[in-house]
Amino acid sequence: MRASMWAGVIAAGLALGLSACSAPSAAKAEPAAPVASTVKPAVQTIASGLEFPWGIAFLPDGSMLVTEREGRLRVIRNGALDPTPIAGVPPVYVDNQGGLFDVVLHPNFAQNGLVYLSFAAGDKGANGTRVIRAKYDGKALTEVKEIFRASPDKKGGAHFGARMLFLPDGTLLMSVGEGFAYREKAQGLDTDFGKIIRIRDDGSIPTDNPFVGKQGARPEIWSYGHRNPQGLTRDPATGAIYGIEHGPMGGDELNLIQLGRNYGWPVITYGKDYNGAMITPYTEQPGMEQPLAYWVPSIATSGAAFYSGDLFPQWKGDIFIAALAGSQVRRVDMEGGKVVGQEILFQDQQTRFRHVAQGPDGALYLLTDDLDGKVLKVTPAT
Repeated sequence: MRASMWAGVIAAGLALGLSACSAPSAAKAEPAAPVASTVKPAVQTIASGLEFPWGIAFLPDGSMLVTEREGRLRVIRNGALDPTPIAGVPPVYVDNQGGLFDVVLHPNFAQNGLVYLSFAAGDKGANGTRVIRAKYDGKALTEVKEIFRASPDKKGGAHFGARMLFLPDGTLLMSVGEGFAYREKAQGLDTDFGKIIRIRDDGSIPTDNPFVGKQGARPEIWSYGHRNPQGLTRDPATGAIYGIEHGPMGGDELNLIQLGRNYGWPVITYGKDYNGAMITPYTEQPGMEQPLAYWVPSIATSGAAFYSGDLFPQWKGDIFIAALAGSQVRRVDMEGGKVVGQEILFQDQQTRFRHVAQGPDGALYLLTDDLDGKVLKVTPAT
């Protein structure tokens, strides 16, 4: 981008950042020190033969729904992967990073049977992140309804975001990537590029979203200035929401996500472009949020889980982040909402990790990013 154009993007970003919230940005981020734990986890394979698994949801009967990026929804029941995919999944745009992404259950799933899927839809010339809800009867999806479509459509098969998280009030958060070639749009409020959006369970817009009624702003926007956030997780004790941002060459981020805040991309970043060029001279600016932690070089962050279970008491209150680089999961040691250290885990598995989730049993479940992808269960070693 020409210097004059960048000047305009930076000026617009600074203006938006200052107007979106009155609170100052956080103190400048610093890398977290390495820590070690005495926990000795045991890893077992629950299912294999999954083609690039992306999301997982735990059903009340103990079975699990798992998405495959290639467009299939699978079920694991009684400890085995059902060979027949779930019917009723809508057409999915599968190319590069595009495909079927996350799956979450409605908070009242036991009563209404509603399941939500995020996915890429369209074609190479016009596509985007979408969400459907449907009823799940154990074999198929019925009453399929599209409830969100990121606007506008984009070209290419990169940076969809698409991680979902239900909040206690029944509203749904979802991340939307900035489409890679559209990064300057992350600073504008007139598109969904580079945003976290919030909708009701039927797709309608909550009236208390931060930009409702603001001229030229999309009312579904919850926060903005994101690159490609692929992780969303929440501390059930404090309500704090954490977003995991997949950065460029360096600059992966762990952020505290707050309504109306500007997270800076591409005006500020700790990363560089993939060709080594500088994206911006700034790592901080007034009105733009600093990450709680960042990674240089990149670990290629993806899904995440805030651990609140009792199976690993030493890990309670920490955040686990799946990494696509370095065959690792990062445990981020959290104390009082601050990062005090981090630990590299599961490198012995020698695989890329797409997602990590906490099951209702308190175990951690890992999804490996592979043509022969697996669901791994992590419990304390005996």
